[in-house]
Amino acid sequence: MFLDEKVALYNQPGFIENDPISIPHRFRRKQDIEIAGLFASVLAWGQRVTIIKKCDQLLGMMDNDPYTFIREHKARDLKPFLEFKHRTFNATDTLYFIALLKWFYSQYDSLEKAFVVEGDKTIELGLIQFRNMFFSLADAPDRTRKHISSPERNSTCKRLSMYLRWMVRQDSNGVDFGIWTSLKPSQLVCPCDVHVERVARSLKMLKRKQTDWQMALELTGNLRKLDPSDPVKYDFALFGLGVEGQM
Repeated sequence: MFLDEKVALYNQPGFIENDPISIPHRFRRKQDIEIAGLFASVLAWGQRVTIIKKCDQLLGMMDNDPYTFIREHKARDLKPFLEFKHRTFNATDTLYFIALLKWFYSQYDSLEKAFVVEGDKTIELGLIQFRNMFFSLADAPDRTRKHISSPERNSTCKRLSMYLRWMVRQDSNGVDFGIWTSLKPSQLVCPCDVHVERVARSLKMLKRKQTDWQMALELTGNLRKLDPSDPVKYDFALFGLGVEGQM
């Protein structure tokens, strides 16, 4: 099948180097991968070269040891982050992310716990739960809320869906990590960026005109017909075809 052939083409180690997923691939410890992956996905706006450069800068401020930094940093260590900015993500947002992660890892050993909801057929309830947790600190800035999307706000949740693909999908190709096992690949929802949406529409996999959460569910439902256990593997095909302008 055409899309399966494209999955095989793009879901391979050569995909990593020029994609934001290269950022968490620099690490081996589970928590480092989670933290680096979260920042890489949240900052995934614009050209991939710029995204990777900004993630390099941010993790460099953490001595390229994000889990240790998150747990052990002192107030004086936060000064460099006052200069960090990527598009609308600024120092206020960065400092809150660091504070939230420090609080979270003082209680739990993995971010996976924030996404797991018993009986969740897709990751919809998990995304809602994650956002509620993320802004549960009393001093959560209003401006930072736009950086963590939610189905409740009818967002496609592209960045977090991509992050979950990285953490949950398991295969032998070595691109996605598969380090979270309480969630299943069958629960994932396809990340819908402009490339994926354009290719999906050209393949008649989308009827819904609005770019929203229901559109992401419609696309994933059609991909699930091709592979019920791992529908989001087709993200590789749709994204790759779109980026290379083949459709």
